[in-house]
Amino acid sequence: MKGLYCRADAADAQPKFVIQETSLPEVLGSHQVRVQVKACGLSPLDFKLLGDIGIQRDLIPVGREVAGVVQQVGPKVCFFQPEDEVVGILPLDASCSGLCDVIDIDEHYLVQKPEKLSSVCVAAALRDALCAYTALHTHARMAVGHTLLVMDGASSFGLMCIQLASYHGVRVLTTSHSLQKHTFLEQLRPSVGVQDPLVARVIQVYNGSSDLLPIVLEETGGLGVDIIIDSGVRLQEEEELKETKCLPHKHELISALGVGGHWVTSHQDLQLDPPDCRLLHLKSASVSFLNPETWTASSAQQGRYLHILKDILEKMAAGVLRPQPEDAVSLYEATVAMETVQHNQRKKAVVQL
Repeated sequence: MKGLYCRADAADAQPKFVIQETSLPEVLGSHQVRVQVKACGLSPLDFKLLGDIGIQRDLIPVGREVAGVVQQVGPKVCFFQPEDEVVGILPLDASCSGLCDVIDIDEHYLVQKPEKLSSVCVAAALRDALCAYTALHTHARMAVGHTLLVMDGASSFGLMCIQLASYHGVRVLTTSHSLQKHTFLEQLRPSVGVQDPLVARVIQVYNGSSDLLPIVLEETGGLGVDIIIDSGVRLQEEEELKETKCLPHKHELISALGVGGHWVTSHQDLQLDPPDCRLLHLKSASVSFLNPETWTASSAQQGRYLHILKDILEKMAAGVLRPQPEDAVSLYEATVAMETVQHNQRKKAVVQL
């Protein structure tokens, strides 16, 4: 059978994605499940992270968010049986690609998929939903009555944050990166319950103005927001590139935080200057780094991780979380699709097998 792998010969070489022949062992491990893959999500590979945790291979498996049907179970598997529909994220050290027809995976990385959800929909949305859940529940400890600022709310991750926060009674502010996205965010409504707008205020950041902080303070009575979730920040006033012109400056975000607020950042190289730290100290505010890979990289909170996955799928089945639809590609288009994802020409892709 075939799978998609990444060949990176040197640290500075351009990664090359190739479809390789691979095979599975004849005997399943005690707690392993053999799954026929129906759909697989593609996300960028983080070579720096792989190097940091000591994963060095000539061929790195590609595609980790999988949805499929159980074919066979190991002798000590407790939670699944053949014909069960399952969803999960392969660990970073997985030896097989999620784009193989059949994969072996430990049962503790899988949860049951509700029948009403399609495999393509789940595989495409699972990572963004996990990131949103981790940011809001695990890091920010959101509660009813909090105010949340989501940067780039029209992105797939931002949309998940907005829907999850609104469901829990959080007042949401967000930014838009284009007129089309601005209109989309203003028209967002829940699929269940009262049809009030999901977003209290959409802030334009695409027209070159820097009205973010004044509008946030206006909307919160000068107090600032309880939670900020960014999609990247500008570290200093440098020449604006096309991809960073809509990003806020880090001092803007810290200034927009209220007392005791939480800033959850996706910027892994964030640097805070002494004035920034002083302002955070005065507000008794905190900064958290969002790295969803910790769930599968460590088994310390495995039960909590599985509970999160189950809750995400239940909310998707109930219509609380509605991901943006993704057009699935075939296995033979996966190489080109992964190259565009890796080079940030698109956020993600999903492959239907």
